Amino acid sequence: MYLEVDTPLLSSTLIPESCLEVFETTLLVPSKYTHSQPLWLIPSPEFWMKKLISTHTVNMYQLCHCFRNGESRGRIHNPEFSMLEYYTMEADYTDSLEITKELFAHLSLQKPFIQMTVAEAFERYAGFDLFDTVQKGTLAFQAQKLGLEFNPQWSVSALYDLIFVHAVEPRLSHDNPVVLMDYPTFVPCLAKKNSDGLTVQRWELYLDGVELANCYSEETDPHYVQQFFDHESLVKKQSALVPHAVDTEYWKIFKDFPHCSGVALGVDRLIMILLGSHSIDNVIPFSLIGY
Repeated sequence: MYLEVDTPLLSSTLIPESCLEVFETTLLVPSKYTHSQPLWLIPSPEFWMKKLISTHTVNMYQLCHCFRNGESRGRIHNPEFSMLEYYTMEADYTDSLEITKELFAHLSLQKPFIQMTVAEAFERYAGFDLFDTVQKGTLAFQAQKLGLEFNPQWSVSALYDLIFVHAVEPRLSHDNPVVLMDYPTFVPCLAKKNSDGLTVQRWELYLDGVELANCYSEETDPHYVQQFFDHESLVKKQSALVPHAVDTEYWKIFKDFPHCSGVALGVDRLIMILLGSHSIDNVIPFSLIGY
């Protein structure tokens, strides 16, 4: 059983995520004795849902609109989009994968899932051993070998993203759902680490070559979460096009956070694929793609 929840689209603070930009608005207070208050549109319902999980420890889901700024608009991107997010208690990322497979089966998507690790995908499609290359410090050489342009000052994470987007992602099967398992630890996220010390318990799902869902075994160590947020906040302050306030006490909800796993799934993209459409512009009635 899952409890459907409905959480706010506006927030006075957000989780710091250096990989995305947000939309800011202002609450106008009709009184000369009080100040107006900045608010931000949520990039995902995670901020509120994890607060509910920390106090109620119950399976829950939400289907809502989310907002992301500063991204290219195109056939699979719109600043406002629909997301299905669901959390399962006493579960890890493998459990969430089975639940997601059941969802797909219910939607009559019966094709078998292709599962491979991120390292296997790099070996198969980019032609090199990811972790051996990173250890030897030759990731830039591999990017150059693939004919990709990059700044010599780029980090390992940035080089990884470049190679993944241009050499791995386009070669994933379009015939079957593809699940990439066990992302490297140098790609920052709040997923639990695997025992190998090199990877985290995260998967991403691709359908028809389109990134559709992202899943973690949720990190529950409050001190690690605090360190992660502190680092992301610092990066945000240095680089954010739209700075936002951060709840510096948010990490405390993880002091009693249950063992659980969450999935975020792009609904517009899923419907687009189910309809055999080429663009979410045909799914979202009033999209901003053409503006």
